[in-house]
Amino acid sequence: MRFMFKAGLVLLLLQAAVIQGATIVTNLAAGYENSLFLKPGGSLWGMGYNGYGQLGVGTLNSTNRPEQILATNVFAVACGDQHSLLLKTNGSLWVMGYNGDGELGDGTFNTAVRPKQILASNVTAIACGVFHSLLIKTNGSLWAMGYNGDGELGDGTFNTTNKPEQIVSSGVVAIASRGFHSLFLKSDGSLWGMGYNGDGELGDGTFNTTNRPEQIVPGNVVAMAGGNYHSLFLKSDGSLWAMGYNYFGELGDGTFNSANQPEQIVSSNVVAIACGGYHSLFVKSDGSLWAMGYNGDGELGDGTFSNTNRPEQIVSSGVIAVVAGERHSLFVKSDGCVWGMGADDYGELGDGFNSSAALVEQISPLPRPFLTSGLSSATDLQFAATCQFAGTFYLLTSTNITQPLSQWSPVWTNSVTDRGANNFNATLLNSVSPNVRQRFYILQSK
Repeated sequence: MRFMFKAGLVLLLLQAAVIQGATIVTNLAAGYENSLFLKPGGSLWGMGYNGYGQLGVGTLNSTNRPEQILATNVFAVACGDQHSLLLKTNGSLWVMGYNGDGELGDGTFNTAVRPKQILASNVTAIACGVFHSLLIKTNGSLWAMGYNGDGELGDGTFNTTNKPEQIVSSGVVAIASRGFHSLFLKSDGSLWGMGYNGDGELGDGTFNTTNRPEQIVPGNVVAMAGGNYHSLFLKSDGSLWAMGYNYFGELGDGTFNSANQPEQIVSSNVVAIACGGYHSLFVKSDGSLWAMGYNGDGELGDGTFSNTNRPEQIVSSGVIAVVAGERHSLFVKSDGCVWGMGADDYGELGDGFNSSAALVEQISPLPRPFLTSGLSSATDLQFAATCQFAGTFYLLTSTNITQPLSQWSPVWTNSVTDRGANNFNATLLNSVSPNVRQRFYILQSK
């Protein structure tokens, strides 16, 4: 395995879901330290690191709250390492962010801090690798641009290009990319790959890099996702398959052994998949969310920072879409709310904080819990407040504070930051383990 400075993630195109008569757009994407998502009506929102303009807001300023980028007509989004692509409803392709390897495809190597149109029409799907980009046109042709040092563009060379070039002329229906390899799906259900294969992520039985598309699975594949050095795919029977690097258990097979051929992880009922840098997520037909792999930043959302090499249930129901970044994860529930967990160094979770979250938390719309009584009894390891928020809300930390709400003024002075509208957040030291911190919201009585 090679050292990767930074890596982004691009997920498959996610369609809109109709819930209770309202269209909830579920398209979202997670990059290395930034995130993008769509709201109803096609408005584009972003948060997190923006040092290369990948949020497209016209500045290089990062943000830890969702910020609107475009008001309407965005249909799909994709995040690379430090660049982003977006697809509008008219089929036009727009790009922003880092372009040092030509990944924006505009014929230059210049960074773009606002969305810039590359193609005017006929684009149906988009994906990004670390420093390269892929797109599909209405005729089923596959196009690529950007870094090609490992053959990830699949054009038979190892030459970088700053303009889209055609790789496959027809029959391509879906694309996915991550790290330095690319995957695509043809209309006959066959899975194809190209690029870096040093850890078996192409699943062809070798560890040989290839700069030409090669068939991996002959049929029955309906979705795929790529991590830094591993890949997942989903078959029409709902079975989940994995291959590639497995040092952190990201394949979910119960071992830490890499695999250069596909191996079945779950036999049925899987409907959506996502790969992060070194972790994996999937959704079952009952709406449950499952995760495995690296969890050092809480990206699995199980409340710990422990890795796991077996699928672990994180959310029991209601999940309709999921994506994963390098060290954070996002998902959408059936009510259209966006949730997240994991690394938050630059605000990529969009929760207003800049610290990791090991438990899932609602990102959009922002939660509005309120206290219905004072603080309840506390132990040395936790305190709780009776709140109203989506039926259940709990505040957990490690502290000996037992004051009623009316006596929190001294704590506000030392530990709590006013966020406006009677909304406060705090970070309190764990009295047992001083280096462990938990965060929470506390609001004044309604």
